[in-house]
Order: sequence, then C-alpha cells, then structure tokens
Amino acid sequence: MSDAFTEVDDGRQPDGSVRRQELTEAERREEFETEVLPLLDRLYSAALRYTRNPADAEDLVQETVAKAYRSFHQYQPGTNLRAWLYRVLHTTYISMYRKAQRRPQEALKEEVDDYSFYDEIARSGGRSAEREVLESLTSEEVRGALADLPESFRMAVYLADVEGFAYKEIAEIMDTPVGTVMSRLHRGRKALQKALAEYARTRGLIESEEDG
Repeated sequence: MSDAFTEVDDGRQPDGSVRRQELTEAERREEFETEVLPLLDRLYSAALRYTRNPADAEDLVQETVAKAYRSFHQYQPGTNLRAWLYRVLHTTYISMYRKAQRRPQEALKEEVDDYSFYDEIARSGGRSAEREVLESLTSEEVRGALADLPESFRMAVYLADVEGFAYKEIAEIMDTPVGTVMSRLHRGRKALQKALAEYARTRGLIESEEDG
C-alpha cells in the first residue's frame, strides 16, 4: 500500500455517502487522537455507570479505545462521534462483563409506573417546595439513586438525561428498538424519582408515609 492517500474512484460508497479516504497509519493515529482523546473523560464516566467499579471502568475504556481505533475507518466523518464511541463502549461492555456474569435481565417492579415524586412532595402539604426539595438533594445522593437502578434502565436514563442523547441515538447505542428505549426511560425515571423520595424522607424534606 502506498504511504500517500489512495485514489479510489469518486470517493463515494454505493449508498452515496462520502467514503473515508484511506490514511497512512501515522495519519490515522493523529486523526484518532485529535478526535477521540478529548472525549476520554466522558467515556470513563459512562464506563463507570456501566461497571460501578473504577478499576473495571478503566479496563473497559482501555478496551473500548483499542476497539474504536481498530475500527476507526468505519466511523463516518461528520456524524456523531460521541454516539459512535458509546456504541463501541456498550458492545465492549457486553462482551467483557455481562456475558461473563451471565446475569438474568433485571427488571423494575410494576408499581413504579404510577409513581410520582412530585405527587409525593404535594402530599407533604407544601412544607417543601418542589425546587427546594430537588436542590436539597446532593449530587452523591442522585448518583447513588441512579447507580441502584437495574442496568438497562440506568443506562437509558444516563444516556438521555446526563449525556443528552436522543431516543434514536440511544437505540443505536444500546442496539434496541426506539420503543424499548422510551419504555425503559419512562420506568427508569419513575424508579429514580421513587429512590430520590426515599433520600428526601430520610432527611426530613418530605413527610414519611407514617406522618401523612
């Protein structure tokens, strides 16, 4: 192979998209480092949400970056690189951890669907305004409540509400239908509200059920 860019017809794929020009190894590494390395902190944060263990998260990121580099030619320039990397992270996690653990898919209890944190606050007779209650919860409490959600619900909520991905992007990252993503988000958010209410009750921000 030549060390220069390879000339390939008009540079387009059969579907009409622009084909990535073939780079030398040095050019490929430089482009990868320029585009990917600035995202490593966010990738580690996501990995920590998956593994809930710092050492495992570091291993997951390391393997993800290695896989992303090997398949970097498949990334379409101009598309969402962060979503592409999270997709690699997700599939790497499944191959490294979930399959090894062979855990049954976790589920949420049915009653979370009808739960509302805001109704719980209102039930307390207005003693604490909604904003006051939410602002009184620490980031550690919120992270703890999120970490305790079943994996698929936890990641759907994280990708949507922390990382800001759209339903379609989350569906591609998690390799699941958009409808499933929407269902997981709905139930995951309800479960998160319920967990946060427990934190709020223990701190006296809203009334306990015995006091109601």
